[in-house]
Amino acid sequence: MGNFCTCLAPKTPAKRKQRSTKRLQNPGPAPNSSNRWSRIRSGSRKDKLDDALIREQALAAAMLFRQHQQQNGGAGGLPFDRSTSLRYPNGSSGSKKTQLPRSSSSRARSLTDPLLQPHQLVNRDVNLHNLETTHFVLVHGGGFGAWCWYKTIALLEEGGFKVTAIDLTGSGINSFDTNGIISLSQYVKPLTDFLEKLADEEKVILVGHDFGGACLSYAMELFPFKISKAVYIAAAMLTNGQSTLDMFNQKTGSNDLMGQAQIFLYANGNDRPPTAIDLDRSLLKDLLFNQSPAKDIALASVSMRPIPFAPVLEKLSLSDLKYGSVRRFYVETPEDNAIPITLQESMIKSSPPEQVFRLKGADHSPFFSKPQALHKLLVEISKIPAT
Repeated sequence: MGNFCTCLAPKTPAKRKQRSTKRLQNPGPAPNSSNRWSRIRSGSRKDKLDDALIREQALAAAMLFRQHQQQNGGAGGLPFDRSTSLRYPNGSSGSKKTQLPRSSSSRARSLTDPLLQPHQLVNRDVNLHNLETTHFVLVHGGGFGAWCWYKTIALLEEGGFKVTAIDLTGSGINSFDTNGIISLSQYVKPLTDFLEKLADEEKVILVGHDFGGACLSYAMELFPFKISKAVYIAAAMLTNGQSTLDMFNQKTGSNDLMGQAQIFLYANGNDRPPTAIDLDRSLLKDLLFNQSPAKDIALASVSMRPIPFAPVLEKLSLSDLKYGSVRRFYVETPEDNAIPITLQESMIKSSPPEQVFRLKGADHSPFFSKPQALHKLLVEISKIPAT
């Protein structure tokens, strides 16, 4: 999303710069060496790191399996239980011998999301019974769908939390035509329908990304008593009477990558306002995923759908009595090219939340680029006691 000032004029796709490539000649396998060894040696540094990681994980699993067999009388013992790390979340009941061994590897960890050992992914100090709610509701951003939260869902559920990921109207697997969405209420309806059906005594933690932040605010005004906390992740956190377009028009600086990526759709004819905004797939990586793994970028490139235009223009009506009564938290993404950190800080200054967190090294999509760190932040927010 971004600079919409020129939205009523069709855009000519930007020409991409040609990049010259130079191939390195393969010297071929050394004498008395196998082809497989030659392939490994001539591979990239990333391939070597991946191979080292696979060997390290396989060794750890084999050692744990061997220990388990010895404790249960050899190979004839009970089947290997992969949930061992979840059984003793406080480390008070299990033997230290059952913990996965720490790595002795000196290789560099990932710069985008440092690898954590499996036993570190479990929230050992979290007593779920003491939390106000253990139910997270995840709301995707413009063009995304519930699919983008797959890592976050897995990590939260592994820790014992309940997770619901919403597909907003015309998004993800929701079959509605994006071009037919004419209001924010229509776009947010799957979320408001879900909240309306919650039991009166049940509360949830709303988590919104990108344009999903405006959807959070809309829902908070309608159902403040059903929302324990609201977490904005690189999201549109608007003030009363402000639209998402108004927020993006505050963007300053020379970076117009969003403007280059936007492709406006005119389902009602070129003489009428745009009905949706699509994004140039060739610019997705630089715009949304500049720190994210290639596999996740590939997933997004075949899964993203156009963003409905009318909801972007709609100004929110937010009151202190309802919206203002919900505890808000903001997660900054400093490597963000879609909603730059300066714009995030501007929103925070205009409507200060209870706390602000920063995910170092995160791009616009931290659920891909920093999944472990994002998970830990969400758990920490869930643990913050009522004031």
